[in-house]
Parts: sequence; C-alpha cells; structure tokens
Amino acid sequence: MTILTLVRHGETDWNRERRIQGSTDIPLNDTGREQARAVAASLRETAGREVVVASSDLSRAAETARIIADSLGTAAPRTYPELRERNYGDAEGVGVEEFHARWGEWAVADVPNAEPWPAVRERALRGLNRAVRDARVGTAPGSVPLIVVAHGALIREVIRHATAGEFPLQGVRLDNGSAHTFLVERERLRLIDSPTLVTG
Repeated sequence: MTILTLVRHGETDWNRERRIQGSTDIPLNDTGREQARAVAASLRETAGREVVVASSDLSRAAETARIIADSLGTAAPRTYPELRERNYGDAEGVGVEEFHARWGEWAVADVPNAEPWPAVRERALRGLNRAVRDARVGTAPGSVPLIVVAHGALIREVIRHATAGEFPLQGVRLDNGSAHTFLVERERLRLIDSPTLVTG
C-alpha cells in the first residue's frame, strides 16, 4: 500500500498567458517557484518524516519536484517521461480563447495531431506504476509516501480513472500547485482527497 500525492507543477509564463503548453517544455516563472515552495510547506505537515519525490521530465514539473524535495530534505527526484503532459498537437502555443473558437470545448475537441485521451491515461498509469514500484523497491521493507509532480490534463485523467469518470466535474480547473492524494493498493488507485471533490 502506498500513499500517492499528485501535484500539478507551478505556474509558467504560458500558464499566466493562458496558452496551451502540452509537451512544449516551458520553465517555471517566479510565481511558479513560490507555488512550489507553498505546496512543499503544506506537504511537510502531512507527508511525515520520510517521503519519495518523482516527476515528469518536463522542466516545469522537474523543477517543482526539486523545490519540494529540497524543502522536505529528501533525495533528488527521479523523472519519468511517461508522466509528461498530453501532446496537444496543433493546439500547442495557442491561447485558450482561440482553442475554443477553432476546436470547441475541451472534452470534445478534436485537435489535429493531439495525443488521444485513452493513450494519455494508459501512459499516465504506466508511469505511475513504475514510480510506485521504484519507490517501494527503494524503501523496502517499509512503505513511504510518494509525491509525484505532473501536469493538469494528465492528473485529470488519473482522477477520472480512479473515480470511474465521476470527477473532476466539467469546468473544474486543477490549479497550479494543487495536490491530489490517492491510495495505491497493488495497481488499484483510490482517490482520497482532492480540491476537485468540492462540488459547491
């Protein structure tokens, strides 16, 4: 059994400008670094004395994870390419308003050359299973919490998987620096806590 906390990376300039990042490697800005420090302080109170930190290999997630690991006094994070954000194809770099004008609502948008949603979910689960397995091997025989820094669309797919599509509700945004906690038993995920569970 492993407690897994998925953290969305801190803000980038493209986040601030409301542009689609996807797999484009945009670094954190100063606000993003402050968000990383804030979530680290929150996790320090709940994660316990021992913790493993991992992340996507995109720089905005990897830097967020390094800030968290440094704050918690744990080993440098291991990175996993499977935990990268969805590749949005022709939408990468496009503003949110233009995205909606060209392709419609997020849930039904058919963006040319974008990674299909089922592939995003399958890749995310494969990456998380690797990260959990590596954390368990590295801390055996005990089990310590695992913090993984990833990306908004990928985390949404993991939440959908864990809740059989019940959450997040349409229109609920995953904020930069938000944390979502799961229980992993064997390879089964159960959502324990998330801001997306707040419905009103």
